[in-house]
Amino acid sequence: MNSITMKLNADHLIMQALSEDITSEDITTNSVMPHARQGEVELICKQDGVICGLNVFMRVFTLLDEKTTFEMKVSDGDTVTKGQLMGIVRGDIRVLLSGERTALNYLQRMSGIATYTRSIADLLKGSSTKLLDTRKTTPNNRIFEKYAVTVGGGCNHRYNLSDGILLKDNHIGAAGGVKEAVQMAREYAPFVRKIEVEVENLDMVKEAVEAGADIIMLDNMTPEQMREAVKLIDGRAKTECSGNVTKENIDRLINIGVDYISSGALTHSAPIMDISLKNLHKTEE
Repeated sequence: MNSITMKLNADHLIMQALSEDITSEDITTNSVMPHARQGEVELICKQDGVICGLNVFMRVFTLLDEKTTFEMKVSDGDTVTKGQLMGIVRGDIRVLLSGERTALNYLQRMSGIATYTRSIADLLKGSSTKLLDTRKTTPNNRIFEKYAVTVGGGCNHRYNLSDGILLKDNHIGAAGGVKEAVQMAREYAPFVRKIEVEVENLDMVKEAVEAGADIIMLDNMTPEQMREAVKLIDGRAKTECSGNVTKENIDRLINIGVDYISSGALTHSAPIMDISLKNLHKTEE
């Protein structure tokens, strides 16, 4: 996540997170550290995983004090191990203490998503199928969580409702059918937008193909139904399968022949990665 993206899309979210944690003052820190004093603290990995979110972690502290400095020994996407020293943060001790929890919350969450995504992406190695995320993200944290998916080796589906057309069951119901929904989307949307249709059975697959859908999502269908659907589509549209996909059950989908597998679990079910700031101490002025 580069500095331009951070400033335009993330800084205000990070500030909201800081404001949530510090409504008026950090009363604990101010009681033990009433005046500015330079110090440093170590960033320690407490379990194996894939690190992600270092720029966001650092931005928390620099938004509090731009003079905060960092000596990072790892980069986003690196595999890290339990007990590893990943970096050192130096600056005003009051800033190090007040920003600690917010900075770690981002880093732990993003690293957990990257780690979980990597574990699933590794299962797809050797196949032509790409792993996608979904919009099942934590409110106000989508930019961080979707970035973490890419660091873990996955790909992003549409970012939000303005980013692409996905006709789901309720859209189809509102329009009166698959054919009608696709036709209405074609007439309304710019020609550069692809149209994806979610289907639940082979009859809907046929309708979606005949309607000219660009992408057909096979939702909650059995592996056998999906194989039949892929044969039926026969390259006339890109194919995606979805429906409660996790690391434990994705193996049943690998050889079906779809272009994409989407998994909400990448963002809504990844456990955080245990990371700590330890050994805070004063340094010479």
